[in-house]
Order: sequence, then C-alpha cells, then structure tokens
Amino acid sequence: MIKEFIAEHEAVYNLSGDIRRALERGELTDAKRDLVQLQHQLVDHWAGEEQGFFAVMRDDPECVTYIEALEAEHREMTVVLATADLADPDGREQVLASLATLWPHIEKEEDGLFPMSLTTLSGEQWDAAIAAWEHVHHRPVRP
Repeated sequence: MIKEFIAEHEAVYNLSGDIRRALERGELTDAKRDLVQLQHQLVDHWAGEEQGFFAVMRDDPECVTYIEALEAEHREMTVVLATADLADPDGREQVLASLATLWPHIEKEEDGLFPMSLTTLSGEQWDAAIAAWEHVHHRPVRP
C-alpha cells in the first residue's frame, strides 16, 4: 500500500508541475484542465490515506497530532484548489502557493509516517488500511 501511496504522490506532484508551468506560460485553459484532474486525484488519494492509513495510525497516541496537521493541510489545499480563480492573478498566486506546499507535505508522510508505520502497525491494522484504500479506489492493492 505504501508503494501505491508513493506512486500517487509522484503523479500529483508531476501534475502540480504541469499546472505551475502552464500558469507561468499563461496557458490558463491547460492549467484549469490539469487543476481539475489534480483535484480528482487528491480526493481519492486523501480519502485512501485518511479513511485507512491515518485511521489506523491514530491508534498510536504519538501520531495523533502529526496526523491532524496532515489532515489540516489536506483541507487547506482542497479549499484553495477548489475556489481559486485562475483568471485572477491573485487566484493564480494562491494556487501556486498551495502547490508549493505539496512537496513538504509529501515528505512529512514519506519520511515520517510511512517509516514509522512499518514498525508500529499490526497485520490487522495493515489489513484495515489496505481495505480502506481498495474501497476508495475500487481496486485491490493485492492480486
């Protein structure tokens, strides 16, 4: 499942680069198209994290505050990406600023939470996290 999360991280990060480059070139139609695609990818990705992985990691009291901060970042980015007007220079700046937070956010998960999960989660917790990811994505992680 972590492999799936990392693949999703790479996809959204790459798409965020496409959006940034389109905005820099003034290609608002392309930026809007890619922004909508990014929003769809993030909805599923964040649901898989929050309903599965984060939910089981919350069993460890040391992770609760860390996870709450990550979820707050999800909410903040969701609002900005859904409401920013790309036709307005301020809206474009809001999107670019929000996208700039994406890599540090991903690092918090991949360098902090993911390694911790490998030593703290039980088999039952992994099963629950994987089942939630599969439910959100409508496909199995395991063959």
